[in-house]
Amino acid sequence: MKINKIREMSSPDLEKELGELKNELFKLRFSLATHGVDNPMRIREVKKDIAKINTVLTERKLAETK
Repeated sequence: MKINKIREMSSPDLEKELGELKNELFKLRFSLATHGVDNPMRIREVKKDIAKINTVLTERKLAETK
């Protein structure tokens, strides 16, 4: 997911997307441990997307406090 697309989303949408990505990451890790994953690079992509969303949410919180 591109950072520009993330910045255009509202905070509630980002929270929802963050929950979905965390759930997907859990499922990917679980399947990796049990029988393997078709695309192991997907785990890395999901982790980066989670980090991007957390960064944008933190930036917004800091902007509100100033």
